[in-house]
Amino acid sequence: MSQDFNPTDPFALLRQFWPGGTVNPLHALQQFMPPMSEAELDRKLAELRVIENWLTMNLGMITMQVRALEAQRNALTALKPKENS
Repeated sequence: MSQDFNPTDPFALLRQFWPGGTVNPLHALQQFMPPMSEAELDRKLAELRVIENWLTMNLGMITMQVRALEAQRNALTALKPKENS
């Protein structure tokens, strides 16, 4: 471990990989990501759109279930006999 290690510094680990210079998080990220061709980017975008659509569909189904349960609860509340105070 280096002498200037500071556990409260969020970029301390990255500084160990790039000693002597400042740490640019974008540059650090690019070091670990291979360059992508246009075809690879299009394929990845298409995959992410499919996932986004699937999540949107699931969110719609959950919203419908919540509304159905709320309607059931409201119906039960409306049909419950009133207590005399």
